[in-house]
Amino acid sequence: MELRDFGRLGQISALTLGGGGIAGVWGGTDRAEAIATVHAALDAGITMLDLAPSYGADFESERATAEALRLRPAPDVMITSKVQLHDGGDLPNRIRHSLQASLTRLGRDHLDLLLLHTQLRRGGTTPPETVSPDDYRDEIVVAFEALRDEGLIRGWGITAVGDPTPIIDAFQHTPRPDAAQIVVNPLHQNGDLWIHGDTVRPDNPALIEAAASAGVAVSAIRVVAAGSLTSTLDREVPSTHPAAVDFARAEPYRKLAAELGETPAALAHRYALTVPGVSTVVLGVKNRTELAECLAAEARGPLTPDEMAAVTALTTR
Repeated sequence: MELRDFGRLGQISALTLGGGGIAGVWGGTDRAEAIATVHAALDAGITMLDLAPSYGADFESERATAEALRLRPAPDVMITSKVQLHDGGDLPNRIRHSLQASLTRLGRDHLDLLLLHTQLRRGGTTPPETVSPDDYRDEIVVAFEALRDEGLIRGWGITAVGDPTPIIDAFQHTPRPDAAQIVVNPLHQNGDLWIHGDTVRPDNPALIEAAASAGVAVSAIRVVAAGSLTSTLDREVPSTHPAAVDFARAEPYRKLAAELGETPAALAHRYALTVPGVSTVVLGVKNRTELAECLAAEARGPLTPDEMAAVTALTTR
């Protein structure tokens, strides 16, 4: 598998195994299949596992990964986890407590990357379940830097979804994040991650460009838009759910995938791997079959200029 630069953490595989799929966030799976999928990912050359306490019931992504690595130790694999914060004070201690709990579940003495799993808001706005610019700069960044100095994490980053203005400000503020997770998919669909209504508009390409300019490594997430850019949604959601709405809107994309001889999911992964500035693509797969499709897509290499133009044209019609 191709290796790419990931800033402070060095080289990283072009694909990262995400924890949401193996924890049942994107449809049913079980612990045995989750463990087998982790092992298959490592065998294929994947060098990072992207987890979070909130992925699955009872911290399933971290627990399943810990069991997989106990059965087959992989001391060199990099592990990301996250901390979810909302307003309420004592942010440094909450960050430290969340990290220590993740380390205990994983049986490790450090994380390679700790990500803020909460959206930033711009000053003067009050969207729910976000953190303010002041809290980000004065408490969260300071806490992350302290944890890195202590050796409990090797790097830190942010989940860079939502209002572009505070995210770009964070990229330009020193200390900068080491990494950012940004939505990268052919139709720029944020789905249920978008909490801002019509007050502002998403701009994922601008976020990728800003991250690259600031030297912030980019992990692509929501590559198949929570299942909307696949052949069929594999979980039951109401027709009004953002994933169902986006799935209906993506019919021209599925037609293009067929014309190009690709499955919709494979085309989405090849697209994300081709976008300039993306270091690694986080997979939402829940089993070895889905993993194999993504591995085959990566092995086919980037899209040609003509293929890329055909995909990007879908967003300009």
